[in-house]
Amino acid sequence: MGIFTRFRDIISSNINAMLDKAEDPEKLIKLMIREMEDTLVEMKASCAGLMAGAKKSRRQMEEAESRNQFWSEKAGIAVSKGREDLAREALLEKRRFAEKARALEKEIVELNGLVEQYQGDIRQLEEKLAAAREKERVLVQRHLHAGKKRRAQEQIRRADSTEVIAKFDELETRIERMEAEAELVNLPRRPALEVELERLQMDEEIEKELQSIKANLSK
Repeated sequence: MGIFTRFRDIISSNINAMLDKAEDPEKLIKLMIREMEDTLVEMKASCAGLMAGAKKSRRQMEEAESRNQFWSEKAGIAVSKGREDLAREALLEKRRFAEKARALEKEIVELNGLVEQYQGDIRQLEEKLAAAREKERVLVQRHLHAGKKRRAQEQIRRADSTEVIAKFDELETRIERMEAEAELVNLPRRPALEVELERLQMDEEIEKELQSIKANLSK
């Protein structure tokens, strides 16, 4: 496929429509970008060749114009010396270089026109390439976002399962039991003397109640 054929296909293509129909949009956009980059390199190389050709032709035209002027002066000198034969030869050389200069000037105009056309095409292709790269960036972001969203949904589904809830309940029960055990360990221990005195007081009350029962029975 020629460079201009590829260029026309790229410029006339609808990137969004092509991506909508593609099974793998990211892969397609990468291929399109690579094709655009390759075409752009070739077009710039061709344009540079034309510019170099126009520059060379301009040098040749300037040389032809210089030789035209040279033979014009020589013809004048020959006439002043009465050598019309030499003047005619000089004028023939002058005409030859004048024709060459005109031909080169025409060639330069055509080359400059092609260079302008190339530069315009290159700008169009660069704009198309920039749009494709932006589309690729958006696609990559969408892909990453979709992946994160899918993983989040999977986590939500797993968290909603009965098995996970049961494990959380079991863990909560274990933590409550550990908290209760910690509270028991931290209860203040009563001094032995306080316990002994409380026991004596309790024994005295029991004795009083026992004597009261006996007194009632004796009546």
